[in-house]
Amino acid sequence: MKKLILSLALGLAMTGSALANNVVPASKQTQPVLLQGGTVHTVSSGVIERADIIFADGKIIEIGTNLSAPEGARVLDITGQHVYPGFIALDTTLGLVEMGAVRATVDTNEVGNFTPEVQAHHAYNADSNVTPTVLYTGITHAQIVPQGSLVRGQSSLLKLDSWNWQDGLEAGDLGIHLTWPRAGLNNAWWERRSAAEQQKAQAEARDEITEIMETAKVYNAARESGVQNRIDRRWEAMRGLFNNEKKLFVHADDRRQIEQVLAFNERHGFDLVIMGGRDSWMVADQLAAADIPVVFGSVYGLPARVDDAYDTAFTTPARLAEAGVEFAIAYPGFWDVRNLAFAAGHAVAFGLDYDQAVASITYAPAKIMGVEDRLGTIEVGKQATLVVSAGDALDQLGQDINFMFIDGREINLTNKQKQLYEKYQQRIETE
Repeated sequence: MKKLILSLALGLAMTGSALANNVVPASKQTQPVLLQGGTVHTVSSGVIERADIIFADGKIIEIGTNLSAPEGARVLDITGQHVYPGFIALDTTLGLVEMGAVRATVDTNEVGNFTPEVQAHHAYNADSNVTPTVLYTGITHAQIVPQGSLVRGQSSLLKLDSWNWQDGLEAGDLGIHLTWPRAGLNNAWWERRSAAEQQKAQAEARDEITEIMETAKVYNAARESGVQNRIDRRWEAMRGLFNNEKKLFVHADDRRQIEQVLAFNERHGFDLVIMGGRDSWMVADQLAAADIPVVFGSVYGLPARVDDAYDTAFTTPARLAEAGVEFAIAYPGFWDVRNLAFAAGHAVAFGLDYDQAVASITYAPAKIMGVEDRLGTIEVGKQATLVVSAGDALDQLGQDINFMFIDGREINLTNKQKQLYEKYQQRIETE
């Protein structure tokens, strides 16, 4: 029995080490840095050719041409290379999932349909082997989102180069995530309920949401008036919705779902964000009129209906931009998040303006997350969170990221795949 217990403990220890990356997080910036001669995509002020950027103590202090290096500065000649704000991935489960097929490495859900007190960053694994690969593609920050049905919990924005969640937390408890009930019928072979039973279940779920919001409203009013002194963590977590300190992120893809959400929010007036938004192009004018942003997560999506054009998902970002909808591009999940920049580039190929595509993965996510005062654009006074690529960072073939800085800290861009490539490259060269 002792041998069995020892073997199990050793196996768990080996599994844990296999799931941890060996990349040491960067240290605090200790000297000024001058990036010299790059093409700077400021997002806020257009593109500046042959420009210089100086940053110190984690902040951008000067942008211009032919700038003089501060005393003791490190000078990096990036002539011909492109500089972007760090890319921000929304609607991810990074750090919550290591291997989807191994249940012990998945920590995305809590039990129950009503868990608003859940804070996703508490389950974040900063040592995930997935994260270095995501960093390598230009993503510096990610919104970590709890999963589940109905009221899931709260998301947070984390820096992807950190020792732990406390070290990496950029902004926490940003809003409540709500899964809107299905609006159509499920015709899959495994669905045993009749059409009437499905519709009844959907109506009951919508009624449950209404009841939850009314109860939360009453609880908030009672707390503000001093009538309610006992604190319930679940209802307490929802109080920020009623003074717009927190956003309500509603996950809805179908047109009917989005229309139901818009009608729902007309009654409540929450600071609303549509997550997913597969059919958002169908109601773009309504979304623009209501000033509701969309985090579009189906850039590579297949047609949802038999009569949809093959490129419906591909052209949606351009349609949203044309209608005046505020939107960000996302690539939900964990491992595939590394394709975020390429998804934005793919949208350019189907009509989206290039500068708007860059903004959709930099400034737009920063604004939706409420951190646009320090992230999302290249401006004096903002964080020196920058990505330097020898080629077009939105192009799968052109992207070649040489430098990344988060708060002025130079990030080690190695990862398991790169290490294996370099290892076996040496074998080829010696044969």
